[in-house]
Amino acid sequence: MSGRQRAKTVVRLEEARQSAAPKAPAEQPPVEADPLYGVVLLKTALELKRRKDGTVEEILRDVLARMRIPEAEFRAFLEQQGGLLQALGTRCR
Repeated sequence: MSGRQRAKTVVRLEEARQSAAPKAPAEQPPVEADPLYGVVLLKTALELKRRKDGTVEEILRDVLARMRIPEAEFRAFLEQQGGLLQALGTRCR
C-alpha cells in the first residue's frame, strides 16, 4: 500500500433467517384513512391547549362527537398508525 490508501475489508453477510414462530393469523385489514382524521387530531391538540379541565379521552370524544366521526373507526385508525394516541400523551390532567 502506498500513501493514503486503506486496506479493503471484506465482510460476509449472513442470509436472513426465517423465524420459527408463525405470524398472527387474524390480522385486521387496514382501515381506510378518512381525510378528516388529521383534522380530528389537530382539533384535539388545540382543545388540549385551550382547555385546562378534562382528560385527553374526554376531549377526543367531544371532538369526534362534534365532527360526527365514529369513535371505533377512528381508534382503529390510530391503532393501525402504531398507537399515535399514545404519542399524543394519553395522560390524566
